[in-house]
Amino acid sequence: MADFDFDIGIIGGGPAGAAIAAYLAKAGLSCVVFERELFPRPHVGESLVPSSTRVFKELGFLEQMDRAGFPKKYGAGWTSSGIGPVYSNSFDGLEPDCNVNLRFEERAQPGVDRNYTFHVDRGRFDLMLLQHAHNLGAVIYEGVQVQQVDFSEPDHPRICFSIANQTMGTTVRMVVDASGRRTLLGNQLKLRIQDPVFDQYAIHTWFDGYDRGALARDSSQREFIFIHFLPVSNAWVWQIPITETITSIGVVTQKKNFASSRAEREAFFWQCIGSRPELKAGLEAAKRTRPFKSEGDYSYAMKQICGDNFVLVGDAGRFVDPVFSTGVSIALNSARFASHDILLAAEKGDFRKQSFQTFEDTLRRGTKNWYEFISVYYRLNVLFTAFIQDERYRLDVLKLLQGDVYDEDDPEVLRKMKQIVSEVEQNEKHIWHSCLGELTSNAFKPVF
Repeated sequence: MADFDFDIGIIGGGPAGAAIAAYLAKAGLSCVVFERELFPRPHVGESLVPSSTRVFKELGFLEQMDRAGFPKKYGAGWTSSGIGPVYSNSFDGLEPDCNVNLRFEERAQPGVDRNYTFHVDRGRFDLMLLQHAHNLGAVIYEGVQVQQVDFSEPDHPRICFSIANQTMGTTVRMVVDASGRRTLLGNQLKLRIQDPVFDQYAIHTWFDGYDRGALARDSSQREFIFIHFLPVSNAWVWQIPITETITSIGVVTQKKNFASSRAEREAFFWQCIGSRPELKAGLEAAKRTRPFKSEGDYSYAMKQICGDNFVLVGDAGRFVDPVFSTGVSIALNSARFASHDILLAAEKGDFRKQSFQTFEDTLRRGTKNWYEFISVYYRLNVLFTAFIQDERYRLDVLKLLQGDVYDEDDPEVLRKMKQIVSEVEQNEKHIWHSCLGELTSNAFKPVF
């Protein structure tokens, strides 16, 4: 052990990095986290899914979440202004609806004892989780940017960083890349593959005083996450409670629709919002509290997510379009799965790639299911609501929306949805054909 400064070096202190530091420190490994920013800092991805509760419980963090006063998220809703006479027709017994919703409590979720999850101010949430890792024994350095990892000496990776214009390094037994969309090792090792299908962009901000019940069916849904479909193809609006009065609003669309300048993007935001008059009226009556911020080039994968003496977790290993609040969930669960393999590797003293095979298989299975689920969603467009309201599929869809995507190689509900999409897109005379989204023509062919 004298040859190493720490057992595990973690690059990035966001949810993935903080969670894996907490898991490993709690189990007795020495961990160091290098975070380039100073927390708290604003961050997109503010709505969680119920599978996060398992991680919070295992880390002893759930009670802190309950005490923090974050809005409780009991379910999700989808709204649309309607797409014409298709709603008077059905296919295979499926009938789309302009407005549907579901509650998480409709399906019992193993290992989860709450009927809610949380919406969070990411600045505050990320800080809380990182502090929790520190309290469990992890060493945290903020404002320190890692430049590279030197793998030249076998089994002795060295994390290189700069402080006060001086290059320094820390030697560890293995490295966890949790650097987010910066994907430090993904870029250094040339592992990153950009998604050729999903090229979504978002522009988002916060509003104070927006009436969250304006598009809800009843007052019990005010704290739901809402997805508001837009007439622009493959475009939608998120509505996420942040506090009792503050709401996060974001417009997501394809790159081809996204304006180049900041002023044009803001105009595009209001143009999209204007296609839903009730939403626009509510936002114009509210007060914007943050500058508009844009995010782009959402989706990518990696050729590999583990190797000798390293693993990639969270956004550093995979990012899929955020329509179902997948980002934080994948970050937390990838930390959960990776920590299990890392602890076994430490016990055996073997940090070679094969030690992390279970982690890799589990995470790839889950992200593949997310990817196909999102592909179905975008191809069906508003017709996706038919599966939510149909009792044959409702609970299976809810299972995926709860974040339980890691235990099946090919969920039956996804097979059925893909089958129906294929039938509809191959028949131009089908009653649903004109309503399909444009994003994934020739859907479901392997991308990566």
